[in-house]
Amino acid sequence: MSALSALPFLKPIHLRPPRSSPGGQRRHTLPASEFRCLSPEDAVSVFEIEREAFISVSGDCPLHLDEIRHFLNLCPELSLGWFEEGRLVAFIIGSLWDQERLSQAALTLHKAQGSAVHIHVLAVHRTVRQQGKGSILMWRYLQYLRCLPAARRALLMCEPFLVPFYQKCGFEPLGPCQVTVGDLAFVEMQHAVRGHAFMRRNSGC
Repeated sequence: MSALSALPFLKPIHLRPPRSSPGGQRRHTLPASEFRCLSPEDAVSVFEIEREAFISVSGDCPLHLDEIRHFLNLCPELSLGWFEEGRLVAFIIGSLWDQERLSQAALTLHKAQGSAVHIHVLAVHRTVRQQGKGSILMWRYLQYLRCLPAARRALLMCEPFLVPFYQKCGFEPLGPCQVTVGDLAFVEMQHAVRGHAFMRRNSGC
């Protein structure tokens, strides 16, 4: 059994019954809504959403296309995409980190022995923003991390205006982040991840 097949909240979620043809027979359709880990084949779709979401705000993207492919090859299990009828509408990409706080190296490295999940980017397609999808996806991602034995906490860095959003998701500020990108300064935030044994007893993982 794969790790993902044991996680009920990552199995495809069908939000409406299959459509029927005029003759009453069901026809095959894509799931109305599905959550799954991303693969390198999703990299272009990921980058298109990210580029539109970030370029207009900060002038740059957290991850460029080659970096997206890099992480989706190294640690696809630390990503999560939300698909509606087969189309990617929101995603998170993470990697493992092995130090207490983030440093410049955390932007490009995946430390396989680390116990902190560095969340590089969360982005939602422009056509479905202001619908709460970012919060829902983050909640599902944090639930998923609780079933990964290595994960003990989640780290991210964000601009100050996003701090209230991540606080609502359960993150707490750790103070100014030592990572800088151009003229941008960031706040580092943390979310504790419960132990694997606890979740196996309490959530069926």
